[in-house]
Amino acid sequence: MTTETTRRFVIRDVSDPWAFRDLEDVQVAAWGYHDREVTPGTLFRVSAVTGGIVLAAYPDGGPDAQVPVGLAYGFPAVNAHEQWHHSHLLAIRPQWRGTGMAVALKQAQRERALAQGLSRMTWTFDPLVARNARLNLGKLGARATQYLPDWYALEDNRTTAFPADRFLIEWDLNSPGVGHAAPEPQDPRVLEEVGGQPRLRDQPATAVQVLAEVPVQSETLERSTRLAWRLALRECVTSHMARGYTVTDLAREADRAFYVLTQAEQP
Repeated sequence: MTTETTRRFVIRDVSDPWAFRDLEDVQVAAWGYHDREVTPGTLFRVSAVTGGIVLAAYPDGGPDAQVPVGLAYGFPAVNAHEQWHHSHLLAIRPQWRGTGMAVALKQAQRERALAQGLSRMTWTFDPLVARNARLNLGKLGARATQYLPDWYALEDNRTTAFPADRFLIEWDLNSPGVGHAAPEPQDPRVLEEVGGQPRLRDQPATAVQVLAEVPVQSETLERSTRLAWRLALRECVTSHMARGYTVTDLAREADRAFYVLTQAEQP
């Protein structure tokens, strides 16, 4: 199956062993991964014939038309109550970001999962990466339902490692949200930047929605400041999720970004 777009790339299901191997290079280009962090082509190969979905994006024509520039990878997940699709990887070479490829890959993944009879997709992302929040919440209409502290061990030393927290995203494949412009931040702010540092604020008792600020480019912050934001977001979001809130959008105000936390309707 091939999914073509009106842009400068084409998305294909991957089935060739050497093409699976090429997807290792996409991960290195996207994230600077070391060898031990790269999902190997051999695992893509096995997954593709055991219910997994392995998609690659290629330039639409030209001398590099067979060189992958993006990928999406996921596999079936199951518990005692249901089966769904878990998306593990979405990687795009830096020079191809901003082309609409991320949305196109997720929509193609959605089509394949629906064809397997699945109606829900989950994945994780770093709460400190605002550009991914904009994709997941604003463009795809998914929502973050869980905050997962220390989800991965990405460094050797447990004591000094930067906490690899993640949001768990849930996407209703039968009723995906419609992409929309980022709203303006008009709700009460329970976490915001003050003097270059995060500051937690008291929540209005009756607030249906509240805002939690996230740095737009957290990767440029000093480690100590970035850690302060990590821990403040962790405290703010987990406490609100315990009271029935989910993260439903990313609001923007000039060069600032805010998670929109929405209280679930009471029965």
